[in-house]
Amino acid sequence: MAGTLAACGSSDGGQGSGDSKTVTLVSHDSWAASKDVIAAFEKQSGYKVDVLKDGDAGQAVNKAILTKDNPQGDVFFGVDNTLLSRALDNGLFQSYEPKGSDKIKAGYRVDEDQHRVTPIDTGDICVNYDKKYFADHKLEPPKSFDDLVKPQYRNLLVTENASASSPGLGFLLGTAAQYGDGGWEGYWKKLKANGVKVVDGWEQAYNEEFSGSAGGKKAKGDRPLVVSYASSPPAEVVFADPKPSTAPTGVAEGTCFRQVEYAGLLSNAENTKGGKALLDFLISKRFQEDMPMNMFVYPVTEGAQVPPEFVKYGPQAKDPETMDPAKIAEHRDQWVKSWTSLVLK
Repeated sequence: MAGTLAACGSSDGGQGSGDSKTVTLVSHDSWAASKDVIAAFEKQSGYKVDVLKDGDAGQAVNKAILTKDNPQGDVFFGVDNTLLSRALDNGLFQSYEPKGSDKIKAGYRVDEDQHRVTPIDTGDICVNYDKKYFADHKLEPPKSFDDLVKPQYRNLLVTENASASSPGLGFLLGTAAQYGDGGWEGYWKKLKANGVKVVDGWEQAYNEEFSGSAGGKKAKGDRPLVVSYASSPPAEVVFADPKPSTAPTGVAEGTCFRQVEYAGLLSNAENTKGGKALLDFLISKRFQEDMPMNMFVYPVTEGAQVPPEFVKYGPQAKDPETMDPAKIAEHRDQWVKSWTSLVLK
C-alpha cells in the first residue's frame, strides 16, 4: 500500500534464505517497518530479516508465481483480496496458522480450512482530491463514482493500470461492485470520454501526476484527482515539514473499495522455521501498531491501537464497496481484459 519509508534489512535477499539465521521477506515496494520493531523481532527470534522489494503489488505477485519453484524468499507479504485467488490457485503458499491468529477480526479471515494466507492489514482504495485546486477553482470536489464522469471533472483524474497495479485493479472492482456486470463497462466509456489518465502504478500516479501530494507538487503534477487510499491524507500531514493543521488532500468517500492484504509462507521456502516466526510477528501487537504510521494501513487484530493522526485525517470509509473473493476470482481476468481493450486502446 501507500508506504513511503525505506525497508529495514538489506534488499539483496536472493537465495539468502538458505542461511538458517536469515529469513527473507518478499514484498511490494510499499513495505516499511520501524527499525526498532524489526530489531526486536531479530533479537527475540535469532533471525536476521532480509527484505526484497519487487515492484507494485500486482507485479510482485506475478513474479512470485513465476518463481514459486525456486522462490526468492520465505514469506511473501502484500497479496491482497483483488489478487488472492491467483496466488492460491497457483499454489504459491503452504499451510501455516500463525500464533495469535485468534485475535484477527472475523471479517478479514479467509481460507480458514487451509490457512495458506494470514490477513495482515486493511485499507480503502479511494479517489483523493487536492483541496487547494478545488478551492482555487471554486469547484466542489467529487463525492461519488457518478460525479467523476460529470463535465466539471473532465481531465482531472489519474488512475493506475488495472492489469498491473493493485489500487488500479481495486478501483476497477469498485466500479464493478457499484454498477454491476452489465454497467461497469458503460461507466468506464464515460470516464474515458471525460479524460481519465492511466499510468502504470501508484508511485507514478500519486507522487508524479497528482497535484495534491508533496511529490506531485515537486513534479508539477497537474491532476487534482487520483486513485489512492483513504489513509493517504494523514501521510501528507505526517511527512510534511512544517506540519499543516489540516490535511491538504481529501477523500471522495463514495469511491472507496475495501482492500485486505495477506502474507503467507512460500511453498518452497528454504527457511520455513524462520518464515513461521516472521508470520507470527506480523500479527503481533507490536508490529500491528507499528504498521499504520509506516505503511499507512489499518491493523486487523483485536486490541491494536490506531494512531490519532489516522482518526483525525484518515478514518476508514464508512460504507466502502466490497466484493466476495469468489466473485473476484471468477470475473477478474475477464474484467481486466475487457477494461484493457476499452480504456487503453
